[in-house]
Order: sequence, then structure tokens, then C-alpha cells
Amino acid sequence: MKLIECPRDAMQGLPDFIPTATKTAYLNALLQVGFDTLDFGSFVSPKAIPQLRDTAEVLAGLDLSQTSTKLLAIVANLRGAETAAQHPEIAYLGFPLSVSETFQRRNTNQTTAQALADVAAMHNLCERTGKKLVAYLSMGFGNPYGDAWSPEIVTDFTEHLAALGVPIVALSDTVGASSADTIAPLFSALIPAFPNIEFGAHLHTTPTTWREKVTAAYDAGCRRFDGAIGGIGGCPMAADELTGNMATENLLAFLAERGVDTGLDMAAFGSAREAAAGVFATH
Repeated sequence: MKLIECPRDAMQGLPDFIPTATKTAYLNALLQVGFDTLDFGSFVSPKAIPQLRDTAEVLAGLDLSQTSTKLLAIVANLRGAETAAQHPEIAYLGFPLSVSETFQRRNTNQTTAQALADVAAMHNLCERTGKKLVAYLSMGFGNPYGDAWSPEIVTDFTEHLAALGVPIVALSDTVGASSADTIAPLFSALIPAFPNIEFGAHLHTTPTTWREKVTAAYDAGCRRFDGAIGGIGGCPMAADELTGNMATENLLAFLAERGVDTGLDMAAFGSAREAAAGVFATH
């Protein structure tokens, strides 16, 4: 079981800038919990995501000496990937490859064809620099734009990523469009069909639908889940109304019910939740 904590996703759409020192202290608290990966920041245009314009400064302040947690940074194009790859502390580069052409243009100002070319170049860059690429199939369960969506389309994208050798693919419910009826068949089909790919679930949800979504993904074989403490966040490029991330505390409650030992330091998790309350209280 791999749990990926996503403070980057929680912070990115907030209108008021969180001071660099506050971000850094919060991330350092999260690094003590024992998550597999921390999605900590992004190397994207500060005009697009002003909240994360200080990612390099935050990275410089992180204490990685007492943690096994690996760092993931989101990038929106090859230039951002090249910048992120210069930082040896970062293990993963994440790129949002959209099943929706409309959202690809909104999110990274590219066509799908351009994004796929960037994915190939990013994967090569990761192999040269000892990192791994995580491809997020955004709008992976449908979109609000009227663009075509079907399980076959998602499979076609996955086949392309598999041919490139991309090691990790996270199906992303960017606007909370998924249901158990779409989640379960996708994971059930893709996981056995692409044994060389590690599949993840990046689910956005509401307080009343989280359980059915995580249950569907878990029972279909997914063992990599993204979450954010408090269920805060969402993609500011996707819609005017943000649909929150999967709340980490809900994920942990579900896994406890299933008897799964996450290996997390729950005292440190409690401290991180207290820190989150302070970070996000006025935002």
C-alpha cells in the first residue's frame, strides 16, 4: 500500500498566499508521518499557479534527513520538468495528461498531441536523471466539457504510456465525476492488462461519496492512493467550484477497517492535522 499526501493540491487553488515559512513548516511536519510520497509543490508558471511560486524556496527548507518519504513535483511542460530534474531531492515528476482535449488546453496550454510528445521527452529526462515519471490521466472518469470519454479512450491513453515505458499512471478524478460504476471497471481492466505499470487513484470527492469511491478502487486492486488532510483542494484550472481531494483521514479509516497496516506514525499524523488546521484556517 502506498499513500501519497498532496499538500500541493490542497494549496494550489487558495487565493491568499501562504507564506513560504508556513508552507515549509507544514511540509516538514508531513515528512515525519511516513507517507510513501509527498506531492509537495510544482514547477509551473507563477502566473498560472501563484500560490506555488515559491516551490524552490520551500524545497530548500525541507528536512529530509529523518524521513523515508519521497518527493514528487508537478510540472506542466518540458521546461518545468527540466527545472525540477535539477533538484536531486525530487524522486518523481508528475505530469497531468488529460483524456479531455479541452482540459489539456486549459491546464497546460497544449493540445493532447503536444502533451504526449512532452510525456515522451519527460520520461527520457527522468531516465537520464534517475527519477520516475508519474502520468496523471486527468479527467480520467469523465469531464464537464462534452469531450468524448469512454473506458476505451482511457485504455488507449494507457497503451500509449505503456509503450513509452512510463512506470506509474494515476487515474485522476479531476472534477469529482467518478462513481463506483466507473472506478471499478477501469481499475479491474487496466491493472491486469498492464502489469508493468503501477496504477494509482487520485480521487476528488465530497464528504458523502468518498467511501464508495475508495472501496471501488481498492476492491478492484488499486494499492496507490492520493489524499490530502482535511479533503482540502482541487484543480483551479478545472472549474469554478473546486471539488475537494480525498481526505487522508478517510483513507486511513477505510484501511483500518480492512486491517491494512499503513506503517504511518499516527502521533506525527495527529500533529500534522493540527498544523493543517492552522495553515488552512484563514484560507
